[in-house]
Amino acid sequence: MSYHRITLYIKQKGIIINHETVLRLMKVLGLKSLIRVKKYRSYKGEYGKIAPNILQRNFKAVQPNQKWAIDITEFNVRGKKLYLSPVIDLYNGKIIIYELSDRPNFEQVTNMLKSLLKK
Repeated sequence: MSYHRITLYIKQKGIIINHETVLRLMKVLGLKSLIRVKKYRSYKGEYGKIAPNILQRNFKAVQPNQKWAIDITEFNVRGKKLYLSPVIDLYNGKIIIYELSDRPNFEQVTNMLKSLLKK
């Protein structure tokens, strides 16, 4: 328990005491409170629209340019984060086009798709 919670508990029992006195007494007695660090979770629930599952986990194609996949991968290069967004042909696994950016944002994907349409 932290010294704040101990102070509240003592006050609930009817004893008037300052939280700094409780902290000082804990130091004299060698008592320490363990503060658990909350684990970081980036998941924020359902966000935006979910696209229909057209591939149904069938990631093989019988001819070129039949199925493409897009991914964004984070790389750490000399202490700087870079984000690679390639378009992969699922027929042979070759990268058709890619975009490299210092931020994983929608603009990176749209620039990559515009370049793909030009190609």
